[in-house]
Amino acid sequence: MKQKENAPTMKDVAREAGVALGTVSKVFNSIPVGEDYRRRVEEAAKRLGYQVNSYARGLKTNRTCSAALILPNVTDPFFAMLAQEVCSALAQRGYRTILSTTAYDPEAEQRCIQMVQQNKVDGIIGLTYTPDLDVDPRLPYVSIDRYFSPCVPCVSSDNFGGGQLAAEKLLELGCTRPLFLRIGSKVPGESDKRGDGFESVFRQRQMNCISLRLNDEESYAPFRDFLSSRIEGGRLAFDGIFCVNDALAIQIRAMLLELGLRVPEDVQLIGFDGIRRFAQDGFYCSTIVQPVARLAETSVDLLLREDRSNLPSLVCLPVSYAAGGTTLEP
Repeated sequence: MKQKENAPTMKDVAREAGVALGTVSKVFNSIPVGEDYRRRVEEAAKRLGYQVNSYARGLKTNRTCSAALILPNVTDPFFAMLAQEVCSALAQRGYRTILSTTAYDPEAEQRCIQMVQQNKVDGIIGLTYTPDLDVDPRLPYVSIDRYFSPCVPCVSSDNFGGGQLAAEKLLELGCTRPLFLRIGSKVPGESDKRGDGFESVFRQRQMNCISLRLNDEESYAPFRDFLSSRIEGGRLAFDGIFCVNDALAIQIRAMLLELGLRVPEDVQLIGFDGIRRFAQDGFYCSTIVQPVARLAETSVDLLLREDRSNLPSLVCLPVSYAAGGTTLEP
């Protein structure tokens, strides 16, 4: 029986790549090195079949090389995209992801926090709906879309600017009777600024803008009742609608069609998030697109940053507009 050869070591990789052992260590520990050095080390490791022993590295650095991601669910396309990008960003840094879902339940969110703290992860990225989560202050924590305190970095899209962008686009496309629709949590969050930005544009132009905001425990039925009550002579009182997210925009589009109104001919509609059909296909509706990959990269960067003495309390990333068939584009 042939004796199994010894597994390659970091010294073997350094010899194969023609670099110093310290350079190999830096590459495997995600410490910046020259691009040529990084490429040579990675190619040498691949040729030799070398794999980083993350357990041993964790013992040496007092890290687990794992991080927790807490989301309401992964059935919502936006949360699913975010989970994919966060997992990818962590994996690129040699980290595993522990994913927990909470179904918007505050008690479940706190249980997730307790569980991952007991499992000794190196940090938590959370998109939660509890304003007073109890998190060990010694554990790195990054919040997405929810500002807690100056000590907890919050990463968000430019929600206010996105609302303004939606308003300006509807005005550009000829809409003069705007409506903003929102359904969401009663807990204040960065996404609340979408409606504020939208309304601000019309206030500046001294134009009337109607808003209907519902809490998350309410159904979509009040929206349908509201819309049907605003139809007179086959004409809706509004010609441009901005919805707080794409999921709501899709529901509103279906309601408008049921009420005999055409989208976008009678009513133009813009959502928020940038949800695509089957990940890379076209958008479900015209939308304000969140930079999901950058949200994930920024969150991971803040979570793993060694020097935590001067972290920003809020990072706001730019959004963009994309047509998706629910607006009358030129």
